[in-house]
Amino acid sequence: MKRFIKVAAVATLGLMVSSVAQAQSALNEILDAGVMKVGTTGDWNPMSLRDPATNSYKGYDIDIMNALAADLGVEVEYVPTDWKTLVNGVVAGKYHITGSASISPPRMKVAGFSDSYIAVEMFPYTSKDKADKFDGYDSINQPDVKVATTLGTTFEKRVREWFPNADIKVVEAPARGFQEVLAGRADVFITSNIEGSTLEEKFQVVRVKNAGPRSPSPIAMLLPQNDQVWINYVNNWIEVKKAQGFFDENRERWGL
Repeated sequence: MKRFIKVAAVATLGLMVSSVAQAQSALNEILDAGVMKVGTTGDWNPMSLRDPATNSYKGYDIDIMNALAADLGVEVEYVPTDWKTLVNGVVAGKYHITGSASISPPRMKVAGFSDSYIAVEMFPYTSKDKADKFDGYDSINQPDVKVATTLGTTFEKRVREWFPNADIKVVEAPARGFQEVLAGRADVFITSNIEGSTLEEKFQVVRVKNAGPRSPSPIAMLLPQNDQVWINYVNNWIEVKKAQGFFDENRERWGL
């Protein structure tokens, strides 16, 4: 009987230790290690841009992550990822948090989201020399129109929904749909109003005329789904920063 009690006690202790280990929040891990790992693609202008020469990042997202880390009193480690593996990375624990991502039901099934702090709408774009060929969404949804998009992005899903009759060309990151249009290998791409306005300034692309905004989408950070301690911290931090005007100032800085 004593032996049984001893074995049971050891088993119970083991379960308690395992439970504590499982309950360890990313917040504690970040504070203990002094490093917050951030997954970012580095290819969403002006949200996150990677300079391959220096392997450094800049953008609206990067300013947010640097501010979050500063308030935590830790360093930031940016972990390169791409759109098709962005969610998998946070689920697998490769990073504690991501930069901005559209909130969507498929992502919500496996990952957590912070409160939203910005929203986007989607538009189709084409090159200036092809602008007269298109008028509205129906003009794009034609077999002789090549629509380019990047694998694993929200844009890929929308392209397939909106233009089922078009010739859809899917490229893998770091390639982007707009690059295919600029190179003359495609006619149209879709992107957010945020990225689109930047591309219009920098390259010879324009919105397709009479093609209004679609799929308004709130944007937030991805976090581990079952880590409510970490999610609560980030959400409260967002509220504090909103009240202080940080997000408004950051949007103005990046022209959003």
